[in-house]
Amino acid sequence: MCVISQPAYAEFRSVISPKTILFEAPSATTKRIYLVGEGYPLEVIVNLGDWLKVRDPYGTLSWAESKNLQSKRTVIVKVDKANIYKEPESKSALIATIEKDVVIELSDPLITNGWIKVRYQQDFDGYIQTSQVWGI
Repeated sequence: MCVISQPAYAEFRSVISPKTILFEAPSATTKRIYLVGEGYPLEVIVNLGDWLKVRDPYGTLSWAESKNLQSKRTVIVKVDKANIYKEPESKSALIATIEKDVVIELSDPLITNGWIKVRYQQDFDGYIQTSQVWGI
């Protein structure tokens, strides 16, 4: 039996600029909380147009200017080491082993039996288990 699902309730975006500041409130004059890099995934909690309240992979809430985020999806590895396989099963060929906190491009957000399709370093297309990443 094949189970395919895609949560309709979570909206994720990724950072488009090389460096983006996350703020305490929806204003550039408020306290700066974090600096995140290009591709970093964030979950959108509230959309105020120019400002987005976001949650990072560690659960921290902050605000980002919407112009610094894009709809291109990425995920971040949340385990010490995660494997990318050629097919959505651990018996298929191993393509790469990825370290914790590495950002990977999401090729297809559809979840198939606990696997998602990803692209790593523009060269490797494969599958990773959803339990090993954040941003789905």
